[in-house]
Amino acid sequence: MKQNYLKIKTGKIIYKILHQTYIRLIKIRGNPQKIALGFALGIFIGMTPFMGIQTVIAVPIAMLFGWNKISAVAGVWISNPLTAPLIYSFNYMVGKNLLHLGKIQPISNNMENLSLLTLLQKTPDILWALIIGGLIVGIPLAVTAYYLSYSAVCRYQKDIKKQLQRTKEKLQHTRSKIRTKKQQKKDTKIDLEY
Repeated sequence: MKQNYLKIKTGKIIYKILHQTYIRLIKIRGNPQKIALGFALGIFIGMTPFMGIQTVIAVPIAMLFGWNKISAVAGVWISNPLTAPLIYSFNYMVGKNLLHLGKIQPISNNMENLSLLTLLQKTPDILWALIIGGLIVGIPLAVTAYYLSYSAVCRYQKDIKKQLQRTKEKLQHTRSKIRTKKQQKKDTKIDLEY
């Protein structure tokens, strides 16, 4: 019962994060293509196992290519403390299968036998599996993110332009009515004077 509640709660939190990211992304001002490229870059970098420095990696690359830095940061947040266990587990499995790594032996629970050398010997295989898995998973995700975000930003900007145009037309119509009423008052005043 408690596990189901936690799963539901976690699902709601993840949905809320994704929804907020979407809303922030489409409201970014600028060229839709550069916004989408920045977001795709962020998604790609977000698949790497360098959580904690992904933003530091994504922003300079976005700046270098002239892509949107804010959308790159938004994309990086695909890997956050809630989603990281799922993402990194999947990336590890993909990388492990591609590198044909056997089962990595677990570290002994006996702390006396645990040494820094033992940890360092096991780290490269795990890290390479995460990197390769992240690259393989990140490329199609980034391409998909580009097209989806480009479409969403274009749609949003088009809707905003339509709203602005309608507001402008209403304002012009209101001004026209005011001018007409003023002219009618003037005409009425002139008629009364004669």
